[in-house]
Amino acid sequence: MVVGAGTAGLLAAQTAASLGARVLLVDRGTWGGECLWTGCVPSKALFAAGEAAAAARAAAGFGVHVDGVRVDGAAVLASVRAAVQEIEPVDSPAAQRAAGVAVAEGQLVFTGPSSAVLDGRRVRFRQAVVATGSAPALPAVPGLADSSPLTTETLWDEPDLPERLVVLGGGTTGCELGQAMARLGVRVDLVETADRLLPGEDPAASALVTAALRADGVTVHLSTQVQRVSGAPGDTRVTLADGGELRCDRLLVTTGRRAAGDGLGLDAAGVQRDDDGWVVVDAHLRTSNPRIWAAGDVTGQPQYTHLAGLHGSTVAANAVLGLRRRVDLTALPRVTFTQPEVAAVGVPTGTAEQAGLRVLEQGHRHSDRAITDQRTDGVTRLAVDARHRVRGATVVGPRAGETLAELTLAVTQGLTTSDLTASTHPYPTHADPVWQAAISDYRGRLAAPVPRRAIAVLRHLHRLRTALTR
Repeated sequence: MVVGAGTAGLLAAQTAASLGARVLLVDRGTWGGECLWTGCVPSKALFAAGEAAAAARAAAGFGVHVDGVRVDGAAVLASVRAAVQEIEPVDSPAAQRAAGVAVAEGQLVFTGPSSAVLDGRRVRFRQAVVATGSAPALPAVPGLADSSPLTTETLWDEPDLPERLVVLGGGTTGCELGQAMARLGVRVDLVETADRLLPGEDPAASALVTAALRADGVTVHLSTQVQRVSGAPGDTRVTLADGGELRCDRLLVTTGRRAAGDGLGLDAAGVQRDDDGWVVVDAHLRTSNPRIWAAGDVTGQPQYTHLAGLHGSTVAANAVLGLRRRVDLTALPRVTFTQPEVAAVGVPTGTAEQAGLRVLEQGHRHSDRAITDQRTDGVTRLAVDARHRVRGATVVGPRAGETLAELTLAVTQGLTTSDLTASTHPYPTHADPVWQAAISDYRGRLAAPVPRRAIAVLRHLHRLRTALTR
């Protein structure tokens, strides 16, 4: 039995069915989960609209003159919803049945270690997976909850874009949505308590994204605390700790998430949760009840759709086949889909030198593809160890997420910069700085005393052989 039809639950159910298990997938009706309805899909569709508007305004740099850019906010949100609807059938109950999964819709409550009730009907299971995900959490700011703020769950229900928007939170979600809204003509204030945006990323990435957001018209407030919120939609007032005040039509909160596991009866099932409500799991994603597993956001591990999918397939194999597979987080890739994108994997490059690693850096000012696209505001940074293995990477620039695939493989497989230089890379692409960074490291190794003497000997021997064959 799988509870929750988000990414983790869908993959767990489908994988278990493919392994021959009888599977019941239970959800309250949001088939596809947060990623489809309120997360990845709508946010990227909104950002695509903002990117189209920004590209039209910047077209004159290529000699293409667009006579005015008009944004229809209602039509933009309609296009976002259309993208969701187009993808939705892939995650629908019909698609799950076609994969051999039985489905049920309703409220499920565990009643014991191997039993539950689904809308009054008793259900027994041999193994179960809890994959109920997470939900937006509001910070404890006086007046905030009473001001009817938007979250990523409610933003997409709006009939139109606001004229003025305050975004609380300068992490991935806040930066993505703040930049998209600004590009669509919304006046945006972005408030972050830390001293930089994307505080978990390389400082170089934070600086480039901050500059990009400000260039798009976002007013960025760093090291800023919110003292209280008052008013209502249409006239919301955000009072800052320094006495300043921001006024807006809508307030969007992107400061964090909480586990969505309340009301499931997990205590009755013997499933332990920590003080913050996340389900406690071991290295194999098993809970304190050996019959029950957990996958995805509800575990409190990093909240990425791709990790939720990996969780789902892992718990299915462990539960059905009795395997003891683990999820390795050391090479977990992450992408912030701003412009420029920020993609990172492995050891954080911002602190790599403190861990005894070297950082190879390539700015994108000399990347041919970046020059042709007029997008040279980027950087590639590789963290390598004493054996020249790639241990971590940060890429800031167009299509950084796609570039990261090669680097994720490199970190996972322990590849060296020599391995990267030995493979032929297509030209010209935005991934070229990765190759150039590897080549720079390789040439540096050749310039060391021992390789330099070996090269000199080889040159001398080659000259001798050439002279003898004349």
